Amino acid sequence: MVEQDYIMRLIKEMVRALLKLIFHTDLDLPSVEMLKDAERRCALEELLNLTDRGKINEAENRLYGLLESGGGEELEMALIFYSHLNEKSNDFLEAHDFSREEIKAGLEDAMREQGMAGMAEAFLAEF
Repeated sequence: MVEQDYIMRLIKEMVRALLKLIFHTDLDLPSVEMLKDAERRCALEELLNLTDRGKINEAENRLYGLLESGGGEELEMALIFYSHLNEKSNDFLEAHDFSREEIKAGLEDAMREQGMAGMAEAFLAEF
């Protein structure tokens, strides 16, 4: 349990630091409202609704599709997505076949997809 709480805190601080460094946004808990583009906000809301209903893997697959076809701004969506997912309880994640380690891996993949693999490695090296 302590290890999961530690991972949760690391993910939260990493997302916060990345949002501040890349997007010049300093929020304790990022949200959909941060996105300026209405289309991206709508897409992210759909993803978050899927996760809230326990369809985490489906939401993550859709997110990867957006990351692959996007022009870079989708990284902000991914950071908000994984931050939202990170706020879920361990019981919720387990009940829907997901883990904190998968959140970490998703963040790494999103960063790598956007050409920021080195930054992801620097932040996530502590795991």
